[in-house]
Amino acid sequence: MTLTETKSFCQICSACCGTKLTIDDSTGRVVKVRGDKDDLMSSGYACIKGLEAPAALYSDNRILEPLKRMADGSFQPIAFSTALDEVAAKLQDSIDRYGAESIAGFRGSGAVVNATAGLIVHNLLEAIGSHKSFSPYTIDQSAKNISAGRLGIWPPGRDTLRDSDMRMFFGINPLVSVLCSYLDMTNPMKRLKDARARGMKVIVIDPRRTETAEFADIFLQPYPGEDVSIAAGFIRIILKEGWEDKAFCADHVQDLEELRRAVEPFTPEYVANRAGILAHDLWRAASLFAHESKRGGAGSGTGTNMAPHSNLAEHLIECLNVVCGRYLRAGDVFPNPSVLRPSWTRQAQVIPAQRWWEEGYKSRIKGYGTLTTTIGTKFGEMMTGIFADEILEPGEGQVRCVINNGSNIINIVPDQEKTFRALKSLDLLVSIEPYMNETARMSDYIFPTTLHYERPDLTHWMYAAEIMYSEPYARYKPAAVSPPAGAQVVDDWIVVWELAKRLGVQLVFDGIPLNMLTRPETDDLLRIIVRHAPISFDELKAMPLGKIFNETAQVIAAADPGNTGRFTTMPMDVAAELEEVLSERVEPGFAFSQGQRFTHRLTSRRLREVINSTGHDIPAIRRRMPTNYAYMNPEEMIDLGISNGEKVKISSDNGSIFGIARADPTLRRSVISMSHGWGGLPGQTNFETEGSNTGILISTDRDLDPINAMPRMSAIPVNVTRVAPQVEETLEALIDAG
Repeated sequence: MTLTETKSFCQICSACCGTKLTIDDSTGRVVKVRGDKDDLMSSGYACIKGLEAPAALYSDNRILEPLKRMADGSFQPIAFSTALDEVAAKLQDSIDRYGAESIAGFRGSGAVVNATAGLIVHNLLEAIGSHKSFSPYTIDQSAKNISAGRLGIWPPGRDTLRDSDMRMFFGINPLVSVLCSYLDMTNPMKRLKDARARGMKVIVIDPRRTETAEFADIFLQPYPGEDVSIAAGFIRIILKEGWEDKAFCADHVQDLEELRRAVEPFTPEYVANRAGILAHDLWRAASLFAHESKRGGAGSGTGTNMAPHSNLAEHLIECLNVVCGRYLRAGDVFPNPSVLRPSWTRQAQVIPAQRWWEEGYKSRIKGYGTLTTTIGTKFGEMMTGIFADEILEPGEGQVRCVINNGSNIINIVPDQEKTFRALKSLDLLVSIEPYMNETARMSDYIFPTTLHYERPDLTHWMYAAEIMYSEPYARYKPAAVSPPAGAQVVDDWIVVWELAKRLGVQLVFDGIPLNMLTRPETDDLLRIIVRHAPISFDELKAMPLGKIFNETAQVIAAADPGNTGRFTTMPMDVAAELEEVLSERVEPGFAFSQGQRFTHRLTSRRLREVINSTGHDIPAIRRRMPTNYAYMNPEEMIDLGISNGEKVKISSDNGSIFGIARADPTLRRSVISMSHGWGGLPGQTNFETEGSNTGILISTDRDLDPINAMPRMSAIPVNVTRVAPQVEETLEALIDAG
């Protein structure tokens, strides 16, 4: 057996860690993956998900030819062109009968990490005139978009990692989740250790003593979902002690006194009682952040952005940065002005609150607007919290056909049983997907795709790459291997282009109309993206490791003379949401929902082994993580009579699931922690081997945040009970019966 090595990079997530691939020349297959120490950004770091790429490439669960669902529910192979003809005809029929808004698209992580696929379904919807574009963004961290739209934007952004003498992390664990907009996601452990070595202080606020918390100078361990009260308490202390940046506030904040009055009820004692922390620790953290440190701000992650009142929490966390002036100023260097995006001048001035969602298209479901989350597109993105309603609610504009690109919708969209009913009711569900996952099993047609080592691609270029990468970095990679012999797979974008051609519409990709007569090559689309870079596409292709374009670093420009832009820290809707929080029933150690009292709050947990619903079928990963365990505090488990490995029932006011209890001393009492994105189809799941879907516990009929319809996906009030032996026997019988 002859082996060769080649360099590439992983694209399971947006970090794009550099890899070394060992290829068996006799089969053309990747047999081993290692982190590449020569990589300019990741420096040899690679997670287990990336290292197990051979198992993903050659999985038995991979789809290698187009499939069509038969009347009996089985799938049969179908010619690629025939499948395209049939799907295009069904789409055209729906458009003719019900209008363009009857067609929706859903873009998942599998598309977003693919440079040519990330926007292509959105582009098709624009071409046919449908606004029904959805993605996981609006059930992830869209609160950041809402905060910017209500508070205002400082174009240079927050203090960079290299400039920071402190960082505060709310509900984020970048050493495991990696994807973090406030700590470079390339080799996060090295980045954090380097920053700590030069003296940077760290504050972590999380219900679990996370891997990141191990590096914290101050660690607050509150009840889940209390980020609003903690952030408001911080602001109150800072303003009362006079630790705010008075000059910055005078120049750039419109309503500081309104903010001061609004947070006045959040005394250290009130916050401590409500959040389950010590008042003195709250004061110590506020002092370290605002008084003892001068640069570096606060940031949040999914722990905050998936919990109740996420828009409000995000707003107040960003207000911490505002009142302390934790932003780059005129003369500072902005290190990464988006190598692959158009260059623009960043000035040290506020762009006032824009409230984008108040203009433009409104959903027929409760009038929700859209969020501008995509680059170079005409339409915004709709709210995934109302995705199922757009399908189930009859009337003009009802969604009847869905094109799904790279998302296991049924496993990641909350309120699983409602989502299941919605997908089952569709006239047409098309999946552009490499694996036979739960959503693929529900689809009418499946178009299988290449995987990331089988196609040319670029490092991440969408969704604020300038703050995800601390360096101005870009890299191209060619296809390292071909798909398995005999496979009928294509790059994702090709399916959409072929459908657009059959529908007679013009696709516009990143602002450039594509040739709709002769199908382009993948490199042609990548060339469009790279047109903004400081070098040509061909020059970038000739750089095996890409390049860090330090010459593009930008000096922050001074504000325009006479600029009057100001931050609005306490607009009327934010003040109303804060009043709502103050009116909530509080009883330490318990949670309340719909008038019911619950003993625990369930938090969503990131795992090293998987990302959302991806990686569950890889043998090495399944050995390490066969199910999404229900993690609990071990001392509390003893009190409740629950042994490690026993089955437990977790019940919310929307539904119940079962899990396998696992002791976790890093968790505080009254908390249960489970990973989302697990489980099979409703009623068809063996939770011991497939995990349980936490979306069953979540309602999308209520408890939605205003503006972005964000469901309550973490800090969910639940009761946890041990499954009695006789009930366990019944469960096992049901599982055996399927």
